[in-house]
Amino acid sequence: MSKPPTLTLPPEARAYRLATARGEFAVHEAVPGGPARGTALLVPGYTGSKEDFIGLLGPLAAAGYRVVSVDGRGQHESGGPRTQAPYALAELARDVLAQTAALDAGGPVHLLGHSLGGLIVRTAVVRDPAPYASLTLLSSGPGAVCEDQRSRTKLLVSALEATGGDMAGIWAAMRAMDPRDAPPEDPALAAFLRERWMGTVPEQLMVTGRALLEEPDRIEELAAAAPGLAKLVLSGESDPVWPVSEMDAMARRLGAARVVVPGTEHSPNADNPLATAAALVAFWVGSDDSGTR
Repeated sequence: MSKPPTLTLPPEARAYRLATARGEFAVHEAVPGGPARGTALLVPGYTGSKEDFIGLLGPLAAAGYRVVSVDGRGQHESGGPRTQAPYALAELARDVLAQTAALDAGGPVHLLGHSLGGLIVRTAVVRDPAPYASLTLLSSGPGAVCEDQRSRTKLLVSALEATGGDMAGIWAAMRAMDPRDAPPEDPALAAFLRERWMGTVPEQLMVTGRALLEEPDRIEELAAAAPGLAKLVLSGESDPVWPVSEMDAMARRLGAARVVVPGTEHSPNADNPLATAAALVAFWVGSDDSGTR
């Protein structure tokens, strides 16, 4: 579970609901002081939310980019139905394409997905790469998660199914398993994490959890669908969800740029937002300058 480094939006950012052809989505948006060099759409991971990118908003806006992070369907402050079909990756990818259209960017759009979000955004690009100037897969792999993470995800999905989505009960059980010697969390952060969990639709977690367990390797399909699209594989120097070596190999197969953020793990965006933002800006500037689409 990603933990934002702060819950306070920078002065250049605001929270609102983005109206799209597929419904409304809760977003954070930061804008630069002058003309935008481009627009970045940031899609969070499993059990995550738009808040996971708060640390990136200020640095990316300062570099001249309009930045929009989104709660996906059924995540945190974006509502969703208590049925399973709307949370298939293909449906969530259509949401991303609708969000992109609603942004009415009028310039380059840089798409980023973190963890599960990487599986969602690559599905969107396979469906239609035309709206995008670049694609970044942040701490996201070529297919299903590694074996250790599979065990944890299976346990969560099974608990959700067995209890009919008892989010309060499952939250209490998860917190009871926290190490006794773990440092205490900031009370505001602890309250936010519970609020986010309780706001997430259990069926979303069931369906996307199964996707993390079952998603096939679609890298060749992605490469074929968007051969000219600038791509970046960005990660920490260690990762408990997909091995770093697996992400290295994925970058080679995609012909993608590859950046490792030192001293970070599965969430470089939260662990070291300044270094993560610098890597993104360098990549986006290069893709803008190349004109590659």
